[in-house]
Amino acid sequence: MSEERKRYLKKQKFEKILVLSTQIVILVTFLGLWEALANKGIIDSFITSSPSRIIKIFANFSSNNLLLHIRVTIYETLLGFSIGIVLGTIIAIILWWSNFLSKVFEPYLVVLNGLPKVALGPIIIIWVGAGTKAIIVMAIAISLIVTILEILNGFLNTDKEIIKMAKTFNANKFQILTKIVIPANISTFINSLKINIGLSLVGVISGEFLISKAGLGYLITYGGQVFKLDLVMSSIIILGIFAGVMYGAVALLEKTIINYRRINIK
Repeated sequence: MSEERKRYLKKQKFEKILVLSTQIVILVTFLGLWEALANKGIIDSFITSSPSRIIKIFANFSSNNLLLHIRVTIYETLLGFSIGIVLGTIIAIILWWSNFLSKVFEPYLVVLNGLPKVALGPIIIIWVGAGTKAIIVMAIAISLIVTILEILNGFLNTDKEIIKMAKTFNANKFQILTKIVIPANISTFINSLKINIGLSLVGVISGEFLISKAGLGYLITYGGQVFKLDLVMSSIIILGIFAGVMYGAVALLEKTIINYRRINIK
């Protein structure tokens, strides 16, 4: 390895450590300031809660059934997220395959994408019934259209020259899809996964606000109604951690795919 390469890698490592250290300092400073202001009475801890009160909530899982609510929300989010991605990808492939269907459904997709999905909540509850099914359908409804539009746009913008060259070698549409279009849009799939993490979580929490008797969305609603702001803030922090973990998993998947493709190219 050349000296220039070593210096570059050393610089990259230093930058990563610096970024992580700065992030930790900002977080610790924020939490310390929050706790100090609450203890001094400058801010009302009854309204804003405080780190120490939130820690007490985490330390007392059983009394609030916190673990149960976390499991419910994770299950609903992962299921809605998975179905939304798979179904959205299949529909995007169908629309790419048929130019006629793509033109027919394009205005409907645009309208549905702009429609506030939360407004469909009461209709979804009537159609599928109150409970977990309605919440999962809500998560799918919020993430599905975005998935279709994101992946279809990637498919349609695949390098036209490469596709033309494949056609000159008598490649059929299935071969073009599997050998050119899909491999060229791995980054599009990953971006779609990243976007749908937040969207699926929004759908689940929105559904839990409306009808759930368990889950973090239910805890937030309940905590707000009985003025247990510690419970509300704890639930929000857990949601943030869960979203971060899911995003990290997708980022790890992206890194694994990139490394795998790099090895195969070599």
